[in-house]
Amino acid sequence: MNPEDLSKEWAPNPTHKITPPAEYPPESGRFVRGNDLSPVAVCVILKWPEDKVPPDIEALVRVGLETGAALSGTLQTENIGLEKMICNLVANPNIRYLVVCGPESPGHLTGQALLALEANGVDEHQWIIGAEAPTPYLYNLPRGTIERYRQQIRLIDLLNEGDPRVVRDAVWSCFQEKPTAFRQYTLCDPGAFPAEPICSTITWRVRQPWYAPRTDEEREAHDRLQDLMAEVRRRVEQRPKPGEEAGDE
Repeated sequence: MNPEDLSKEWAPNPTHKITPPAEYPPESGRFVRGNDLSPVAVCVILKWPEDKVPPDIEALVRVGLETGAALSGTLQTENIGLEKMICNLVANPNIRYLVVCGPESPGHLTGQALLALEANGVDEHQWIIGAEAPTPYLYNLPRGTIERYRQQIRLIDLLNEGDPRVVRDAVWSCFQEKPTAFRQYTLCDPGAFPAEPICSTITWRVRQPWYAPRTDEEREAHDRLQDLMAEVRRRVEQRPKPGEEAGDE
C-alpha cells in the first residue's frame, strides 16, 4: 500500500508510532521479535521440515532481525500459517511492509498465495482469489481482519531470492523518511497505520482446511450435519444416568 493511498485526512508521518498492545504478537510461530517501532517485517518462505531448515534460510531470518525488522521468520503454509502471520502483523500498526523472500514452496505455493491475497483479496468463501495453492483458505480470520491486513501491509516481492544483501537493502529502504527507490518500488516509512491494533488469535481453528466445505451446497450440508450432531448430544445428555431412573433412590 503506497503512502498516497491513505486517507487524505492523514499524511505520512514516520515519527507517528504507537506502542503495540501487551498481547503482541498474539500468535506463536517460527519468528523472532525485533524493533516494535519498525515499519517492516520479513517473511522467508519455508519448503523444508522444521528439523531440516538450511543454514542460509536461518541466515535470512537473522538478516531481517539484525537490519531492524519488527518481526522476522519463516512461513510454510498458505492457510493456518498465513492466518497466524496476519494476526501478528495487524496487531502492530507500525508494520507497513512485508518483505517476502526465499525459494517458493512447490507444494504449498505459499509465496504466490501471498501475492494473490494482496492483489485480489478473498471471495465469499474466504478463498484467496487467484491463488494456485492447494488449500488457500483463510477460514479462521474475520473478513475485517483480512481487509485490514491488505490495507495496512504492502508486499516487497523478493520471492525465489535469497541474497542477504538484497534483503538488507529492502528492509533499509522501508526505514527511510524520504521516498527511496528500491527496484520497482518507492519506499519510505509512512508511520503507523491510522487505526487501532487488531490483537486477536485465529478464531475457528480449522486444522484441516482441505476438509472444510468449499461450496454453498457443501456448507449447507455441513451445517445440517452439525445441527444433527448437536441434537444427538442434547438427547444423550438428557438420558437418565445409571441409578437415576424414575423410582430409584
